[in-house]
Amino acid sequence: MRNVINLNRRWMFTAKDAGLPQSLPAEWEKIDLPHTWNAVDGHDGNGGYARAKCWYAKSFATPVQPLTGGRVYVEILAAGQQAEVYVNGTEAVCHEGGYSAFRADITDLCRPDGENLLVVACSNENKSNVYPQAADFTFYGGLYRGVNLISVPEAHFELDYYGGSGLKVTPKPCESGGATFALASWVKNGDENFTVLYSVKDKEGKEVAGAVRPADQTEVTIYVPDAIRWDIDNPYLYTVTATLQRRNEAYDEVSARVGVRSFSCDPEKGFVINGVKTPLRGVSRHQDRLYKGNALTREDHYEDARLIKELGANTIRLAHYQHSQDFYDACDEMGFIIWAEIPFISVMNKDPEAHQNCISQMKELIIQNYNHPSICFWGISNEILIGGISDQLVENHKELNALCKKLDDTRLTTIAHVSMTPVDGPMHGITDVESYNHYFGWYGGRMEDNGPWLDNFHKVHPEICLGVSEYGCEGIITYHGPNPACKDYSEEYQALYHEHMAKVFDERPWIWSSHVWNMFDFGCAARDEGGVAGRNNKGLVTMDRRTKKDSYFIYQAYWSKNPVLHLCGKRYAQRAGETTEIRVYSNQPSVMLYLNGELVEEKSADKVFVFRVSLKEGFNIVVAVAGDLKDSMTLEKVEKEPDIYVLPEVNERAEGVANWFKLAGDLDLKAPMEFPEGKYSVKDTMEAFSQCPEAMKVVTEAVKLATNFTIAPGEGMWDMMKSMTPESMVNMAGSSVPEGFLESINAKLIKIDKV
Repeated sequence: MRNVINLNRRWMFTAKDAGLPQSLPAEWEKIDLPHTWNAVDGHDGNGGYARAKCWYAKSFATPVQPLTGGRVYVEILAAGQQAEVYVNGTEAVCHEGGYSAFRADITDLCRPDGENLLVVACSNENKSNVYPQAADFTFYGGLYRGVNLISVPEAHFELDYYGGSGLKVTPKPCESGGATFALASWVKNGDENFTVLYSVKDKEGKEVAGAVRPADQTEVTIYVPDAIRWDIDNPYLYTVTATLQRRNEAYDEVSARVGVRSFSCDPEKGFVINGVKTPLRGVSRHQDRLYKGNALTREDHYEDARLIKELGANTIRLAHYQHSQDFYDACDEMGFIIWAEIPFISVMNKDPEAHQNCISQMKELIIQNYNHPSICFWGISNEILIGGISDQLVENHKELNALCKKLDDTRLTTIAHVSMTPVDGPMHGITDVESYNHYFGWYGGRMEDNGPWLDNFHKVHPEICLGVSEYGCEGIITYHGPNPACKDYSEEYQALYHEHMAKVFDERPWIWSSHVWNMFDFGCAARDEGGVAGRNNKGLVTMDRRTKKDSYFIYQAYWSKNPVLHLCGKRYAQRAGETTEIRVYSNQPSVMLYLNGELVEEKSADKVFVFRVSLKEGFNIVVAVAGDLKDSMTLEKVEKEPDIYVLPEVNERAEGVANWFKLAGDLDLKAPMEFPEGKYSVKDTMEAFSQCPEAMKVVTEAVKLATNFTIAPGEGMWDMMKSMTPESMVNMAGSSVPEGFLESINAKLIKIDKV
């Protein structure tokens, strides 16, 4: 029988490109897996992180093979972003793509007796043919999911096909109340003496169906009477086992936990599961943690899933790459609807080999995860028009969509459009359903722009199932104030923004899905925003999973089926002024607020309860009550609120916009745009401006004012933004950019000769 041996203990590691060792290097660092060399610098705010080729080494004994002809495989569960695997000095496999499992048959490289040397060279350096090319997150390097040895008899279930399990299960509910299970397995080195025994067991372990097939004709459909559906509130799992049998002896065995469910999307009804309209409301998730990077344990993955379940979400978008099998397992068990995608993001490389890498990563994603009932959507790209559009980009998307359908015709395909993607254009109609990443109320426009934009798109394209794949804003729990505003990074503005967005989606059940960006703060070494460098701070929960921001609880009030009561502003602990506002989130019909033991008021409201109170000098106790639920906090009335509550650059940015217009002088900011030949303009790319210091100075100042991003060649998110133009950036920013801003930029640029 198959024997899986975990190799996570006692590795040697060097962060230097030391080359292939001939023996186990005693001078290297001792580590255990999972491991990443970017656990700290991937998000510590020092402006960059190690993108290098590093080496891992371990000795192992050749597994005992009781039967002649047995095979030994090494299984790498993920290696960021490229890897070369050597056994006893000989290359066994090279893999490109940092998020999927891969294997290699190393039988002939192992020594029959004694120790073997396993060496893995990992690299997270940029490689033109490997995605992601450029993105707003850290590309962690390392063996961050672990390594196994798999010992199998000569006849065994397939291990060589894109990291798959060798077993494919397609359950389909029947009108009779039962379900069919279409089964297929792939046997290597079987002959007429071998058969495959299929067994389906229910949640309690009782066999409810079975079948037997010859090893060379393994496909069969079996019937399970009175099948229980897998659903969001009842994620019922069956276990399907395939046993490779030779007369009275089991040679190999693989299994999968699967669910019986039907689902669809409709432009008017939204998402439907098992015949029930169920709007998908949830979050996106990155896989890293504070000072662990992406080297997470199974317990870490399950904790993330439990926090999301506690929120009340029913869907997760797994951004922007294949996640751990541990997390998919947790989603199967807890009843989430999953959007799984490949890292085809932001910028398309024209190299044909890069497209082949996309195809390879899509094959791995689908083949390795086909049996997970939680996955209902395959995502083919994210914000890809940041890098511009071309006929080839459109064709590549069509090919990826066709590949998804060829590999899996049971699920729907989807795409995440960048906000500036035109309402009409060739990127629509490629996938089954579509979503947009919109940040109205943060990077551009006002939060109130979201509803009208969605309604207009729905009117223009009544045939398209529309979702919102990203939306959010930064919330840093140090910053507070009585008048929260866009770009102040305060916990209060983030909460107000999400109050509005939760209501927008609640009023539009035809939006098939919405995904908050993001559930957790995550690493982006290139970022330096809001006084917290190295991270994207849009999470509803901090990167260490210790603190739930106030915005977490507005969604809990909307989505959770359990009673919810939350007092906002606990960290806004020192307050000035004659009165102060107290906000309470609850899914109860009424809330009573007490100040220092006295009832202030009882209010009825829908999810958001707003009170205004006068604090006494010194400390005050505030208590909210809704039925049996109670929550309290202590506030101090002060003459002046702490300076730390306000980020200094908030005021500086406002002054900067005013100064920009002062510098514009007597320009007619409403004049028609002109684009004289040989001069720069707002239609040129950042990469073009980088050739001219004078032009670059103009646009970097403008970008800082419009988006709060500092952009410079070779630094930060340059690779992602270098193909953008000031025109496209201002279009993304929308109504938040003052009238005449784009014209004033252009007026400056057309005075500068092109290099």
